[in-house]
Amino acid sequence: MAAPAVVLALQDASAQEPPPPAPEAPAAEAAPSRPEVEMPRLLELVPAEYPIEAKTAGLERVVPLHLTIDSEGAVIKAEVIEPQGYGFDEAAQGAALRFRFEPARRAGRPVAAKIRYDYAFRLEPATEAPEPAPPSGASNVPEGTPPGGPAATEHKAGSPPPQAGGPPLRPIEVQVQGETKADQLRRSAEAVHVIETKDARRQSADLGEVLSRSQGVGVRRGGGLGTRARVSLNGLTDDQVRFFLDGVPLELAGYGLGLENVPVNLIERVEIYRGVVPIRFGADALGGAVNLVTDQGYRGTRAAASYQLGSFGTHRLTASGRHLFEPTGVFASASAFFDATKNDYLVDVTAADELGRPYPARVRRFHDDYRAYGGNLELGVIDRPWAKRLLLRLFVADHDKELQNNPVMEVPYGEVTSGELAQGGTLRYEKPNLFVRGLRLALLGGYTRRTIDFVDRSPWRVDWFGRRVARLDSSQPLAEIGDATDATYLEHRVHGRLEVSYSLPHRQELHVAVSPGFSTRDGRNRLHTSSAVRDPLSVERELFTVVGGIDHKLTALDGRIENVLFAKDYLYRASGERTSPGGAITPVERATHTQGFGDALRFRALDWLWTKASYEYATRLPRPDEVFGSGTAIVPNLALEPETSHNANIGVMIDAKDTAAGAFRGELNGFLRGTQQLIALQPVNTNLSKYMNVYTARSLGVEAAAGWTSPGDYLWLDGNMTWVDFRNTSDEGEFSEFEGDRIPNRPWLFANASLRLQFSGVNAVNDELSLTWNTRYVHDFFRGWESAGFRKDKQIIDSQTIHSIALTYLVRSVVQVSSSMELQNLTDARAYDFFGAQKPGRALFFKGTVEY
Repeated sequence: MAAPAVVLALQDASAQEPPPPAPEAPAAEAAPSRPEVEMPRLLELVPAEYPIEAKTAGLERVVPLHLTIDSEGAVIKAEVIEPQGYGFDEAAQGAALRFRFEPARRAGRPVAAKIRYDYAFRLEPATEAPEPAPPSGASNVPEGTPPGGPAATEHKAGSPPPQAGGPPLRPIEVQVQGETKADQLRRSAEAVHVIETKDARRQSADLGEVLSRSQGVGVRRGGGLGTRARVSLNGLTDDQVRFFLDGVPLELAGYGLGLENVPVNLIERVEIYRGVVPIRFGADALGGAVNLVTDQGYRGTRAAASYQLGSFGTHRLTASGRHLFEPTGVFASASAFFDATKNDYLVDVTAADELGRPYPARVRRFHDDYRAYGGNLELGVIDRPWAKRLLLRLFVADHDKELQNNPVMEVPYGEVTSGELAQGGTLRYEKPNLFVRGLRLALLGGYTRRTIDFVDRSPWRVDWFGRRVARLDSSQPLAEIGDATDATYLEHRVHGRLEVSYSLPHRQELHVAVSPGFSTRDGRNRLHTSSAVRDPLSVERELFTVVGGIDHKLTALDGRIENVLFAKDYLYRASGERTSPGGAITPVERATHTQGFGDALRFRALDWLWTKASYEYATRLPRPDEVFGSGTAIVPNLALEPETSHNANIGVMIDAKDTAAGAFRGELNGFLRGTQQLIALQPVNTNLSKYMNVYTARSLGVEAAAGWTSPGDYLWLDGNMTWVDFRNTSDEGEFSEFEGDRIPNRPWLFANASLRLQFSGVNAVNDELSLTWNTRYVHDFFRGWESAGFRKDKQIIDSQTIHSIALTYLVRSVVQVSSSMELQNLTDARAYDFFGAQKPGRALFFKGTVEY
């Protein structure tokens, strides 16, 4: 819903007459209260470069612009109202996009805004305006009152920028709540849910926790910080869901451990695509995609840092900064993070006494340390005539993790460790209006080198108290899990993407994307000493894929209808080596070629009410390890077929921001996933397993969310619920006897709720105090097939309700500072995502952030 326009005052460098002095208020009269809506205030104005040809020809122009200013004060969009040509439009836009404002405020809370700004290009030197009397304050003109004089702010190119508070004020029109990128995605035809992390960045929750509070998303862990998260979207999970960082596959951006390894303070928003994935990602996703978006602002100078400490020896540090060298367009940014935790929380286990008799015990974990660090450096140029963006990003990330126990917490470990080091870089290039107006080109290329280590070579067994209780003799493997291993895997991956889009008449757009990828992987076990038999880990594997797509976007009926029709093509070629029990090596190959297609439709019935429907015939290509095996316990399966699914969504959304009763938001979605050839790891014998296309399944569900914000933004209420009926539909094969059963070991009913109380002006004009309560409920579910055996004999993960509460204090100024205290798992409930794998209990965390 478009917000109503209100008339406010903004600085005008071109005005010559000072405003009349305000009448003095009687001494007994109380000071006026702060206006409900406050204007954006210009902090940094950047002179534009005068177009050389226009300057030579002696041309002058005034370029009228509409500037969209986000809630952080950055200009995120500059639209030319009346084009002037001769390079004036581009120069004015480029300069305006680098302006910085104190953001507009509604009831003291920063909000996005849209203003008109006239940028004047004059050849003669600017004459100084007479020094005006200081303004008595911004005028607060009733809604609907026409602006007096030109509704514009003018600055002459080449003249010094006006100083804040110096020039007189003139009324202009400000449209509060301008549409952000997140709003644009929500209102698009795409099946996407957007989470903005502004509040989460000030609190202790990591990205896994942030996602788990969203409808339709399940995030499950077998432990604390550093434990790999298993994310599901509408029932589909693991490799069926793809993850990206700014459109780059997450493992190619330095975060091979996964989602939980990405610091939330480096992320601006999270885009969750449900089942229908846009072609721009160039991905073979079956269940959907999650795109983590970092700060996309390139203007001015910004810096931020955060530090968190708390229970279980947890320390988390992030820092970032960026700067644009205005005259040259050279841009530089850097970010870094460090995480460390002992994960020494209490767990309930079955221990053994001196005679080997089992008994229940509560013990503290002792071998679950996690360490991670990483950083990236980005250099390039932006907003040049030959490139909108040319950026090189280099990164490094490393993590080390101790393994405390087997997946169901029945066997403790004392020396098993794993780790990964990732190094690489990406190069981006974007050029709008390539050769002809409306033709846009975007190129991406990247390389990543991953070194993965796994060590299991202890000759001792340990108990849950960390004591060595048995020494392994020579007849047993000198390891805690299986065969003794000191392994390193080395992986090289090259990734590319080409995108071309063209704007057609009648609000149409054509978009083509092609994304090739190539990877190699081999390894070695340092404990393999036989010269007669080749090390099984040394077998080489290569994978080449090309995912391409084309879509057509149509916007009609004055923007009420948006439709995207698309088709995809998947090419897959894998080659490797297979080892036989006797050590012989045989080369093998696997290739496949398939297509997909879909459509996404959005209809806006009212400005605050719209509906969406989408469909995709989706494909997920097998991973190399699924086809070629692991070289040890997983054997190859060259007959493995791609997973496919018919994915459909339909929903209705409301977003009524400006009503007398506050802001209302809501969403109701239904989804259907009809999947075939689902891949699962199956046992071959007591020692070996193999990935197989074993069953088909149908996921039918509903997800709903609703929220309300009180007038004045003092109280926020939000809640969501997800019901997933994910059932086995196989009528033949190994799982046919379980036809009609729910897919086991997956939650099927869960809900979230949150309440936030927020107060502004507590101790200072620009401060904010908030108290946030979150709760999550997960209904009980079976670990195995529900029709197998008696209920009393089945393994069940019981229903759980987990609460957390956070208190945050924020002070806004040129430097923004916040501090937060958060108590997680408030009631110290026993928390499990997987059977037997206990998560941390009650925990207290403190966090501070500084932003400039």
